[in-house]
Amino acid sequence: MSATAHNAAPPAARVMNAEQAGRRVEEVLERLAATGDESARAGAEELVRVLMDFYGAGLARIVRLLEAPAAGRPSGSALAGLLADELVSSLLVLHDLNPEDTATRIARALDTVGDPAWEVVGFDDATATLRLRSSGGAGCGCASTGAAAQQAVEDAIACFAPEVTAVEVEPVGVSREPALLQIGTARTAATASGPATAKTP
Repeated sequence: MSATAHNAAPPAARVMNAEQAGRRVEEVLERLAATGDESARAGAEELVRVLMDFYGAGLARIVRLLEAPAAGRPSGSALAGLLADELVSSLLVLHDLNPEDTATRIARALDTVGDPAWEVVGFDDATATLRLRSSGGAGCGCASTGAAAQQAVEDAIACFAPEVTAVEVEPVGVSREPALLQIGTARTAATASGPATAKTP
């Protein structure tokens, strides 16, 4: 074998076109129908519809963003405009095509919420846990508003950084272990004072 043949790059993988993909889907649905399990067939058809709607919405968003004037795009870049969109960004992440790292995408998610009260404390790669700090500056301060704000943050994180599996929120100024410190202090004080002396009748 010649050196040229040995070093030749492998042929590119064939890209399935729309007709081939449609034929594959029909074959799978027909196999499910042949089993007589109507529930499985109905579920598969619903799955196909959901995926078609999802990808159709993503493609429509891409076209709209690319047609937008360059002056209205983030940083004037077509790619930057796509990456800043939560639907398009989630599609790119799903297929491992998003060039941004996790920290950048988390920052993008928080930007879309539009609430400056949220701050990233850290992200643990081992547990996929994101720790945030909230100053509680948004809304009326009631519990329902705080819960809604946190849910909005979690939804945005799920779109831009789906690798985050848990979000922990700590208020500003609150110690990580306040209860432990108080219990230790109380026990020390009780020990130092000693048992109470019984009164002689």
